[in-house]
Amino acid sequence: TDSADSHRRYRAGRSSNSIFFFFSPSFSSELTLAVRSVDLLSRKSDRNKAEHHTDQYNSDQLIIRRGQTFQIELDLSRPFNPNTDKLHLEMKTGPLPQVSKRTHIIIPLVDELQDESWEAKIVEQNVNRVRLSVNSPITAVIGKYKLTITTQYLKTGETTTHDHDKDIYMLFNPWCEDDMVYMEGEKELKEYVLNDTGRIYYGTEKQIGARTWNFGQFDEGILEACLFVLDNSEVPPSGRGDPVNVVRVVSAMINSPDDLGVLEGNWSGNYAGGMSPTAWSGSVEILRQYHREGGKPVKYGQCWVFSGVTTTVLRCLGIPTRSVTNFQSAHDTDVSLTTDVYFDENMEPIHHLNSDSVWNFHVWNDCWMARPDLPAGLGGWQAVDSTPQETSHGTFRCGPASLAAIRTGQVYLKFDTPFVFAEVNSDKIYWQRNLDGTFSQIHSEKKAVGHCISTKAVGSDERVDITNLYKYPEGSEEERIAVETACRYGSKPDVYSSPIAEDVRVEVRMEGEGPRMGGDAQLKIVVKNNSSQPRRTTLHSQVAVMYYTGVKLFLVILFKLKILEWVLPYTQYQNQLVDQAALMMTLSGRVSETQQVLANQTSFRLRTPDLNIEPIGEAYVGKEMSAKITFTNPLPCTLRNVVIRVEGLGLRDLHPIKVGDVSKHANVTVTEHFVPTIAGKRKLVASLDCRQLTQVHGVADIDVQESHCIGWMHNSVVSSHNFAITKTANLQLRHFIA
Repeated sequence: TDSADSHRRYRAGRSSNSIFFFFSPSFSSELTLAVRSVDLLSRKSDRNKAEHHTDQYNSDQLIIRRGQTFQIELDLSRPFNPNTDKLHLEMKTGPLPQVSKRTHIIIPLVDELQDESWEAKIVEQNVNRVRLSVNSPITAVIGKYKLTITTQYLKTGETTTHDHDKDIYMLFNPWCEDDMVYMEGEKELKEYVLNDTGRIYYGTEKQIGARTWNFGQFDEGILEACLFVLDNSEVPPSGRGDPVNVVRVVSAMINSPDDLGVLEGNWSGNYAGGMSPTAWSGSVEILRQYHREGGKPVKYGQCWVFSGVTTTVLRCLGIPTRSVTNFQSAHDTDVSLTTDVYFDENMEPIHHLNSDSVWNFHVWNDCWMARPDLPAGLGGWQAVDSTPQETSHGTFRCGPASLAAIRTGQVYLKFDTPFVFAEVNSDKIYWQRNLDGTFSQIHSEKKAVGHCISTKAVGSDERVDITNLYKYPEGSEEERIAVETACRYGSKPDVYSSPIAEDVRVEVRMEGEGPRMGGDAQLKIVVKNNSSQPRRTTLHSQVAVMYYTGVKLFLVILFKLKILEWVLPYTQYQNQLVDQAALMMTLSGRVSETQQVLANQTSFRLRTPDLNIEPIGEAYVGKEMSAKITFTNPLPCTLRNVVIRVEGLGLRDLHPIKVGDVSKHANVTVTEHFVPTIAGKRKLVASLDCRQLTQVHGVADIDVQESHCIGWMHNSVVSSHNFAITKTANLQLRHFIA
């Protein structure tokens, strides 16, 4: 007998030769592994909230960010034995969780955690107490999850389940480089995610007023209310892994005309039955009331209220967001990309045609994210407007629209870029009706809208003007080209006369395989004149990595052919590149004699060096062989924390080799030893991993023969590293694998 006697019953019977013990069925309960309790380590003092930047949330629930590990503790009925016990977690979100929709997650117990997957690992065990480290992928669906722990005793097959009574909240992770909402800079993250108060601007461009707004995204009950907003939409939880989709849902759900959203708009001046929009000073009560009343729209809101609540919801969910005010803001109602004013033959306004308007000010939002659904260079700040003005795909919503696309007039790109472009950069066109009923342009104002676009500065209550992010300087050649380019995609493409002739062509050429990483990027711009007359043109070049980086100007006088050398110095792009090391060059210009608009976009990648893999010796199954991997740092700076990862099916499992720092232009040699296990044509693959340099990899074909020596036995070799750094800063590493 022992301390488990309370779980065990027995009877003893005697015969002349034997004693028999009879155990009741309840005896097996001692062997079954069960979860007695779960500690989600969700207190403010616990590491989960600190590491996930969620310690400001006024909640005792576990609030975590995706793409990052978190820890929980299990109290078990007996010590966990990996030889006889199995354990896995399940997390479910939404009303109908499904594995195929990523809303029912099965989390296995593994020996080592890998990136980009749901996994759990035991990191500490003290008798019956087990601490688990749980990993989530960067694409995880955000929302509220229920946790279940399932255990199994392998000898009997008996299983138990434990449904935890507390929820787990998963948010976007702007601190994680692989999340689409990643934002670099602690000051910016503190401002656009963690700051729960802000300033919203109003008035006129010459009399700008400011008011403090309490976003309150960490207040008690606000996270639940924000998720309730998503739940009240028609978009299923499976769509909440993509911030573009979530932002679009929030834009629709903050207003109420067509979907019972948070706020009912009212511009009538009569606010009976609700609160005047000017009376609100924050979002907390609005969201609490909406949640408390089961989704009944709160009365009333105008643009700054819609914007303030949008900032609260998106920051609460982990998307960097700010409120933005545009003065002299146009409202284009017919997708002409112009603000049109119509007069009759006597110069009297035609009121039923004058539906376009210019507001003294209008407030919307910018949110920060990558845009893999758009061409390269259009990530970063995205405009989103929750004020119900025009429908987008049948619903009152607007955005996210890339500010980079708005700035250059690329209004053909989603979402709702034409509408936002018109708000900030449409020309005001005056039309007069002719005697035959047609209309002719009689006047235009090119600087009528989009002034003093304002938001709160990072780290202070000062106003900062961000008009330059939305458009080029008024009247500049780039700004005029953007306007005329945009209008070509509007409902009045002939607002600006088409060129008489398009006899000038521009193209970009690359020599060989293109520019290399670490050096100046050089391209050739070829401008060809197909007419018989000389042409004079101005070309503007813009290069985008993830976001806009710079503009250069060329003045060209053409006779037949002109070739320009274009150079982007390494110093200008070294700190701007993202994973693919891709850039997009945009050329725009105009021919003076014909007013022809020139446009060209060329994407190119900065070539990175290869890892050279050289097999050493012949390859046989069961016989150790090696391969030499060499690499040269192309950058004029030291690569930090370099890791080379090697793997090959039938050759070896994925294995990281920590190289460490590599000096500028230094050579690295790694000798990898492995034992093939499968005959046939195999590939040994290696890749280099470091922050400053990506997309560096190599491959070698290895033809593995069946073993020619029967009974040959491989002797294990202890894994070791030997480093040698020469005077020429070359690095050699010899790596042995058992």
